[in-house]
Amino acid sequence: MNDDIRRVADDLFHVHVHGGAIDPVRERLPANDVAAAYAVQDANTRRWVAEGRRIAGRKIGLTSLAVQKQLGVDQPDFGMLFADMAYADGEDVPWSRLHQPKCEAEVALVLEHDLDREGLTIADVIRATAFALPAIEIVGSRIANWNIRIVDTVADNASSGLYVLGNTPVALAGLDLRLAGMVMELQGEPVSVGVGAACLGHPLNAALWLARTMVRVGQPLKAGDTVLTGALGPMVVARPGDVIEARIEGLGSVRAAFGAVQEAR
Repeated sequence: MNDDIRRVADDLFHVHVHGGAIDPVRERLPANDVAAAYAVQDANTRRWVAEGRRIAGRKIGLTSLAVQKQLGVDQPDFGMLFADMAYADGEDVPWSRLHQPKCEAEVALVLEHDLDREGLTIADVIRATAFALPAIEIVGSRIANWNIRIVDTVADNASSGLYVLGNTPVALAGLDLRLAGMVMELQGEPVSVGVGAACLGHPLNAALWLARTMVRVGQPLKAGDTVLTGALGPMVVARPGDVIEARIEGLGSVRAAFGAVQEAR
């Protein structure tokens, strides 16, 4: 690991633990070097695992073509999900764990078989999936004012934060996730709408991209992993005391309830 990658990883790790934010890291790494950004992400992943955190799955980011165009890329990115990032439907989400939080409604998939071979197909993804759940991803950024480009978000674990999963598993059989409508409400008022097709044309397309990518980088998806497949509609800023609920056709609903007081770190 070179010194630039180590220093960027250390700075992002410090903000994650102690709060605050740092300037964009893209000026400190080779221009548009996504591989260097993933090296930063991997350095902190290994550090977290060494400290006892358990990898529970992956998240897919940049599944919107409009956001890809905005950041100057032509494919999604990925980040790690740790078990302590997961919250249950309606469980209090401590504000002290958040970094400039925004919410996205997503389809989560939970695997019952490994996806660990070359040449994976959509049929392999479907066969490996135990069930789907509605999810709210609470994205976050350690970069000040969300001033990010592709290198910044990848280095920052794909701008991950926490996630909330619904409690009722639904088998894929009979679901049409491409046409599944989504409504996200804040305090009962609609604030974001979308559909499954907004996620790379179909949430399973996003899952297939991830499965193939993780095989290629030598970190294949395993039975038991949770996969957050990407946003179905626009992000919504979260504030202390908010209750945000997402309803996804065929999957039911899920709520993220944020702490009312910003606790000291």
